[in-house]
Amino acid sequence: MKIFLLGYMGSGKSYIGKQLAVSLGYEFIDLDEEIEKKENSSIPEIFERRGEVFFRKIERQMLEEVIQSGTSLIISLGGGTPCYGDNMELIKQAENSTSIYLKLKVENLTERLFKEKDQRPLISHLEDKEKLEEFIRKHLFERGFYYNQSQHIINCDSLSPEEIIREIKSRLG
Repeated sequence: MKIFLLGYMGSGKSYIGKQLAVSLGYEFIDLDEEIEKKENSSIPEIFERRGEVFFRKIERQMLEEVIQSGTSLIISLGGGTPCYGDNMELIKQAENSTSIYLKLKVENLTERLFKEKDQRPLISHLEDKEKLEEFIRKHLFERGFYYNQSQHIINCDSLSPEEIIREIKSRLG
């Protein structure tokens, strides 16, 4: 079984994914971390040196490798992974798998991300919460079409990590 976690940056994909993997006895993979290992560079460095097209090509290759793996996995996707090419179709068609969108309101994402924006190159240039919220709102509008194709959508706004994990497990049956 492969469980794909989708959502915007700051939605908890990696944190929840690690906890869920331990709970289910699955291996955890953060797709962005796998790309960084393979390329021996950080995502921002890859974007800067090689460009987004190169990054998306490597991302697609890694996604295909993960899907073809025979291992039971929890996969934390990059926030943009489902939105490029036909990645979402590939995820939806993967055998013995499910996709889960960890959904949060713009306001909650803004609060979370503002605290850690200096560690996130995509938003580090945004000076205040208003600009950050506008950025997130625009991105979520663009990405929502893809995220909402997930087999399961969990509204995480008022849930603790433990409650999110319980909800995921209940939906898995």
